[in-house]
Amino acid sequence: MQNLQMVDLKRQYHKIKTEIDTAVLNVIESTAFINGPDVQNFGKELAAYLEVKHVIPCANGTDALQIALMALGLQPGDEVITTSYTYIATVEVVALLRLKPVFVDVDADTFTMNLDGLKKAITPKTKAIIPVHLYGQCVDMEPLLAIAKEHNIPIVEDNAQAIGGTYTFSDGTKKKTGSMGIIGCTSFFPSKNLGAYGDGGAIFTNDDALAETIKMVANHGQKAKYYHEIVGCNSRLDSMQAAILRIKLRHLDEYCTARRAAADFYDSAFKNNHKIVTPYRAPYSYHVFHQYTLQVKGVNRDELQTKLAERKIPSMIYYPVPCHKQNMLKEYGSANLDLPVTNMLQDCVISLPIHTELTQEELSYITTNFLELIG
Repeated sequence: MQNLQMVDLKRQYHKIKTEIDTAVLNVIESTAFINGPDVQNFGKELAAYLEVKHVIPCANGTDALQIALMALGLQPGDEVITTSYTYIATVEVVALLRLKPVFVDVDADTFTMNLDGLKKAITPKTKAIIPVHLYGQCVDMEPLLAIAKEHNIPIVEDNAQAIGGTYTFSDGTKKKTGSMGIIGCTSFFPSKNLGAYGDGGAIFTNDDALAETIKMVANHGQKAKYYHEIVGCNSRLDSMQAAILRIKLRHLDEYCTARRAAADFYDSAFKNNHKIVTPYRAPYSYHVFHQYTLQVKGVNRDELQTKLAERKIPSMIYYPVPCHKQNMLKEYGSANLDLPVTNMLQDCVISLPIHTELTQEELSYITTNFLELIG
């Protein structure tokens, strides 16, 4: 058995090595390193996959969120509602733009935005909502969209962990995650379900005018070269990463299926143990398992992680300190907020390896040892 990895990018690469190597060499031969044909084609192909009108590639997922908020024209002091149980980038861009992050708790089953909490948090100063499709699970978008419409508040979907996921509406209509709000954002960090071999990100929208603004913001505020209409930034997906992502996009559904199969194995192994709460799969969400995150009850989680490492089983804690308790946000006075589910999860979650190359032997080794260690 090979050394276990949280995400085994090497084995994944070797399965598509010929395709990847050819694509990269073609970019080098063309010397179209910035904004070349592969960037344009990747944007079109991802738009077709997501069934959206516009995809604007950019440098990384954090930039995608920042550019989205800039394009909406939010002003310092405007309130943006999101969850604390997420990677810091979701909130970091809010603070960077001198907007005010407003935190609501997450649902105890899905770990995504609690909509009752959202309703209570809305004020006349609320100018955007950022729901986070966490660990590959989709936020319950149908009621969220209704709330946002009632209050005329734009939704910016943080889709960094759930690309390839699908939401099913009550009438049976299906939409890809990231395609339902006014803007969707994603990251192509190498460990993502659709990961580059470096940094990358993208922004999605069906709004033509907003797409033009997003393109300008991402390109120094210019529509024509050297004519800068608005304050922007410089955020580009380079051609080599786009070429790689074009190849991997063709395999994305296959990757999601493999992750779900690994999650099925874990679920089956752990289903009868009262100390383990396996990930909930909401009926409206096609969960693509960017992470496989358990809750452990009556167990010293940190000691368990140490013992797993001794047996060469990697694990991660997402997230040991939720955003509202981070020092970078202390000026907002959020550290003592009453977010009971968020505060509970920080102490009891643990994520096990999940990726496209896990074998039955590896899954058996992980589950057998995990069950033995928790007793």
